[in-house]
Amino acid sequence: MERPYLSNFSAIIADKKLSIRAYITELVQQFESTTTDQIATPIQSIGLFSKKYFIVKFKFLNSHSDVLFEKEFQTSNYGKLDISVPKFYNGQLIYSLKIYETSYYPGVEVYLGSFLPIIIQNPKKIVISDFDKTLVDTKYSTPKEMYYSLNKPLTFFPTLNPSVDLLKEYIEKKFQPFILSASPHFYEKSIRDWLYQNKIFASDIYLKDYRDFVSFFEGTMTTKDIKKQGYYKLSQLVDIILMTGIPEELVLLGDGFESDIFIYLILRELIVEHTDPWKLWKSIKNHSVFTLNSKQDSYFLTKFYRVSELSKQSQVKEMKIYIRATEDNKEELQKMKFEHPHLIDDIKHIQFYTA
Repeated sequence: MERPYLSNFSAIIADKKLSIRAYITELVQQFESTTTDQIATPIQSIGLFSKKYFIVKFKFLNSHSDVLFEKEFQTSNYGKLDISVPKFYNGQLIYSLKIYETSYYPGVEVYLGSFLPIIIQNPKKIVISDFDKTLVDTKYSTPKEMYYSLNKPLTFFPTLNPSVDLLKEYIEKKFQPFILSASPHFYEKSIRDWLYQNKIFASDIYLKDYRDFVSFFEGTMTTKDIKKQGYYKLSQLVDIILMTGIPEELVLLGDGFESDIFIYLILRELIVEHTDPWKLWKSIKNHSVFTLNSKQDSYFLTKFYRVSELSKQSQVKEMKIYIRATEDNKEELQKMKFEHPHLIDDIKHIQFYTA
């Protein structure tokens, strides 16, 4: 039986608002929770490609499970929902959510789940970690490696223990964790299972939704962004900051194999050095890591200004960037030079470690 399915969900209370981000799709069935004998593989979820809009009803509840108010929202044509509401209603804090889809079967409210929003406490402490090549040494270079990546659980690939230990260290220090990966959205269940098996309790996982590529009028990514991760990863970083507000302490974990160094330093210029958003945007829009089109130009510039204004109201007191290196490339990464006008000497802000 086909039914709507909530493939990814994030609800964050920070400052004066509740921010909600969700992806809805349709599935023939839902896979049962995995056990140690039944570990999720990405290919089990590869059906999460449907292109369809949904009507989603939210019931916002107080701490006594009384409904404060209800409201319906329509997703984009590929099931994306990105909304925010005040965190208080009639003086009462929104404590939990119940979510239903109301258009799939006329007259029927299909229950999608109940959730407790994550509350970002003050002082805000955020840690954002990449997944591939940072926590797990995944390989996708050859057809054989791609086959294994889809048909094998992530435990098939080597765990990068120094990275895992570093992330856990910050979680133990009460940093709110976010996982940001350029892996396709149908890897979510596998990644979530792997995190729980490694005792990393991060509910917010941001993955590249490949339906965005086929949504010509609403999506912002094009075929160039399948291989180039710059636009996707920086835009997601900015979105996380907009949901949480400017943290007093921010930690970023990534690797030296793609564009993480450049992207993390661009974010640092925006929220720590307070570089003018217009000048920063102009300096990166044609960079090979991004090569932005007109729609992406507009998206970036708008978000850059919003983050810049937030950073003027709340200061980042400490920002640390950790980049995973190997014995072979660590020295090369440490000597890296940027011709970018704002990043000439910024490599000194990176802490490299071997894993």
